[in-house]
Amino acid sequence: MEQLTPEQSFAKLGLSLPPAPLPLGVYKPFLIDGKYLYVSGHGPVQDDKSLIIGRIGRDMDIEAGKLAARQVGLTILSTIKTHVGSLDKVKRVIKILGMVNGVSEFERHPYVINGCSELFAQIWGEENGIGVRSAVGMGTLPDNIPVEIEALFELH
Repeated sequence: MEQLTPEQSFAKLGLSLPPAPLPLGVYKPFLIDGKYLYVSGHGPVQDDKSLIIGRIGRDMDIEAGKLAARQVGLTILSTIKTHVGSLDKVKRVIKILGMVNGVSEFERHPYVINGCSELFAQIWGEENGIGVRSAVGMGTLPDNIPVEIEALFELH
Protein backbone atom coordinates (compact mmCIF):
# COMPACT_ATOMS: atom_id res chain seq x y z
CA MET A 1 0.00 0.00 0.00
CA GLU A 2 1.30 3.43 -0.94
CA GLN A 3 2.18 5.71 1.94
CA LEU A 4 0.14 8.93 2.00
CA THR A 5 2.01 12.22 2.25
CA PRO A 6 1.20 14.41 5.27
CA GLU A 7 -0.80 16.72 2.97
CA GLN A 8 -2.81 13.74 1.65
CA SER A 9 -3.36 12.43 5.19
CA PHE A 10 -4.64 15.85 6.29
CA ALA A 11 -6.96 16.15 3.28
CA LYS A 12 -8.41 12.71 4.07
CA LEU A 13 -9.44 13.92 7.56
CA GLY A 14 -11.78 16.50 6.04
CA LEU A 15 -10.84 19.15 8.62
CA SER A 16 -10.40 22.85 7.87
CA LEU A 17 -7.48 25.02 8.91
CA PRO A 18 -8.15 28.31 10.69
CA PRO A 19 -6.19 31.37 9.57
CA ALA A 20 -2.62 31.40 10.89
CA PRO A 21 -2.57 33.78 13.87
CA LEU A 22 -0.48 36.93 13.91
CA PRO A 23 1.67 37.60 16.99
CA LEU A 24 -0.10 39.70 19.62
CA GLY A 25 3.15 40.29 21.52
CA VAL A 26 6.87 40.60 20.97
CA TYR A 27 7.72 37.19 19.50
CA LYS A 28 7.85 35.24 16.24
CA PRO A 29 5.13 32.64 15.56
CA PHE A 30 7.80 30.26 14.23
CA LEU A 31 11.55 30.09 13.73
CA ILE A 32 13.60 27.80 11.50
CA ASP A 33 17.09 26.89 12.75
CA GLY A 34 18.83 24.53 10.36
CA LYS A 35 16.57 21.51 10.05
CA TYR A 36 14.41 22.43 13.04
CA LEU A 37 11.12 24.31 13.04
CA TYR A 38 10.19 25.85 16.37
CA VAL A 39 6.54 26.90 16.73
CA SER A 40 5.59 29.37 19.47
CA GLY A 41 2.72 28.66 21.81
CA HIS A 42 -0.54 28.64 19.87
CA GLY A 43 -4.10 28.86 21.14
CA PRO A 44 -7.31 27.38 19.73
CA VAL A 45 -8.06 29.71 16.80
CA GLN A 46 -11.34 28.93 15.03
CA ASP A 47 -12.13 29.39 11.34
CA ASP A 48 -13.65 32.85 12.02
CA LYS A 49 -10.39 33.93 13.80
CA SER A 50 -12.07 33.87 17.24
CA LEU A 51 -10.55 31.87 20.09
CA ILE A 52 -12.15 29.04 22.01
CA ILE A 53 -12.40 30.47 25.53
CA GLY A 54 -12.91 28.83 28.91
CA ARG A 55 -11.44 26.89 31.80
CA ILE A 56 -11.77 23.10 31.76
CA GLY A 57 -13.87 21.87 34.66
CA ARG A 58 -15.72 25.17 34.96
CA ASP A 59 -16.67 26.46 31.49
CA MET A 60 -16.25 23.22 29.52
CA ASP A 61 -15.85 19.50 30.09
CA ILE A 62 -12.81 17.36 29.36
CA GLU A 63 -14.07 16.33 25.88
CA ALA A 64 -14.51 19.98 24.88
CA GLY A 65 -10.99 20.57 26.21
CA LYS A 66 -9.64 17.74 24.05
CA LEU A 67 -11.38 19.24 21.00
CA ALA A 68 -9.82 22.61 21.89
CA ALA A 69 -6.39 20.91 21.91
CA ARG A 70 -7.14 19.46 18.46
CA GLN A 71 -8.06 22.99 17.33
CA VAL A 72 -4.69 24.22 18.62
CA GLY A 73 -3.08 21.46 16.53
CA LEU A 74 -4.98 22.72 13.48
CA THR A 75 -3.80 26.25 14.24
CA ILE A 76 -0.18 25.03 14.39
CA LEU A 77 -0.70 23.24 11.04
CA SER A 78 -2.01 26.50 9.59
CA THR A 79 1.14 28.32 10.70
CA ILE A 80 3.27 25.59 9.09
CA LYS A 81 1.36 25.71 5.78
CA THR A 82 1.29 29.53 5.72
CA HIS A 83 4.96 30.11 6.54
CA VAL A 84 6.76 26.90 5.50
CA GLY A 85 4.55 26.09 2.50
CA SER A 86 3.50 22.47 3.02
CA LEU A 87 3.03 19.87 5.73
CA ASP A 88 5.15 17.60 3.51
CA LYS A 89 8.22 19.67 4.42
CA VAL A 90 7.97 18.40 8.01
CA LYS A 91 9.80 15.11 8.56
CA ARG A 92 8.62 14.48 12.11
CA VAL A 93 7.27 15.86 15.36
CA ILE A 94 10.06 16.08 17.93
CA LYS A 95 8.32 17.61 20.94
CA ILE A 96 5.13 19.28 22.04
CA LEU A 97 4.50 21.17 25.25
CA GLY A 98 0.80 21.29 26.10
CA MET A 99 -0.46 23.73 28.71
CA VAL A 100 -3.97 23.26 30.07
CA ASN A 101 -6.15 25.86 31.78
CA GLY A 102 -8.17 23.72 34.17
CA VAL A 103 -9.70 24.21 37.58
CA SER A 104 -7.25 23.45 40.40
CA GLU A 105 -8.79 20.00 40.97
CA PHE A 106 -8.33 19.01 37.29
CA GLU A 107 -5.66 16.33 36.82
CA ARG A 108 -6.14 14.84 33.34
CA HIS A 109 -3.93 17.21 31.36
CA PRO A 110 -2.42 14.44 29.16
CA TYR A 111 -5.90 13.34 28.03
CA VAL A 112 -6.67 16.88 26.88
CA ILE A 113 -3.38 17.27 24.99
CA ASN A 114 -4.07 13.95 23.22
CA GLY A 115 -6.42 16.02 21.03
CA CYS A 116 -3.34 17.55 19.39
CA SER A 117 -1.09 14.48 19.63
CA GLU A 118 -3.67 12.24 17.94
CA LEU A 119 -4.07 14.76 15.10
CA PHE A 120 -0.32 14.88 14.47
CA ALA A 121 -0.14 11.06 14.54
CA GLN A 122 -2.91 10.93 11.90
CA ILE A 123 -0.94 13.30 9.66
CA TRP A 124 2.66 12.09 10.02
CA GLY A 125 1.94 8.52 11.14
CA GLU A 126 2.77 6.94 14.49
CA GLU A 127 6.51 6.73 13.77
CA ASN A 128 6.98 10.41 12.84
CA GLY A 129 3.86 12.04 14.26
CA ILE A 130 4.43 11.17 17.91
CA GLY A 131 7.32 12.88 19.65
CA VAL A 132 8.25 13.52 23.24
CA ARG A 133 5.71 15.55 25.18
CA SER A 134 4.84 17.39 28.34
CA ALA A 135 1.24 18.09 29.36
CA VAL A 136 0.91 20.42 32.32
CA GLY A 137 -1.70 22.49 34.11
CA MET A 138 -1.46 26.26 34.39
CA GLY A 139 -3.07 28.69 36.80
CA THR A 140 -4.33 30.71 33.84
CA LEU A 141 -3.63 31.07 30.12
CA PRO A 142 -3.81 34.20 27.92
CA ASP A 143 -7.36 35.43 27.25
CA ASN A 144 -8.65 32.46 29.32
CA ILE A 145 -8.02 29.98 26.46
CA PRO A 146 -8.34 26.33 27.58
CA VAL A 147 -5.16 25.08 25.89
CA GLU A 148 -1.86 26.47 24.59
CA ILE A 149 0.66 24.28 22.77
CA GLU A 150 4.17 24.91 21.49
CA ALA A 151 5.97 22.46 19.24
CA LEU A 152 9.30 21.48 17.73
CA PHE A 153 9.48 19.73 14.34
CA GLU A 154 12.30 18.35 12.21
CA LEU A 155 12.23 19.45 8.56
CA HIS A 156 13.31 17.38 5.54
